[in-house]
Amino acid sequence: MDHGTDKTDAELAADRARLRARLDRFKATQTTIPPETDKPGSMQGMAQGLKIASEFIAGVVVGAVIGYGIDRFFGTAPFGLIVFLLLGFAAGVLNVIRSASQPTPPADPPSR
Repeated sequence: MDHGTDKTDAELAADRARLRARLDRFKATQTTIPPETDKPGSMQGMAQGLKIASEFIAGVVVGAVIGYGIDRFFGTAPFGLIVFLLLGFAAGVLNVIRSASQPTPPADPPSR
């Protein structure tokens, strides 16, 4: 694929030098942000995930407990448990959707 741009080694070396100089100037203008991997704020995503999971589990457990209590009180086993377990599941899913759709506040910058 020859497009008539045969360059000599000297011309290629000069092109590389010009490109390197442009890259150095570009890098000098960029601000570098240190990675946040070793700071406590980096666990924010994990904390959000655990919060969402616990809200879902709590909804299911509360529904099951209410259903079990209704079954014991009225003697309607297992219908109260089934109905309230499904309602608890629906409430848990609704809580997950609400929590996941809210924007997460930015983590506080670490004090130095």
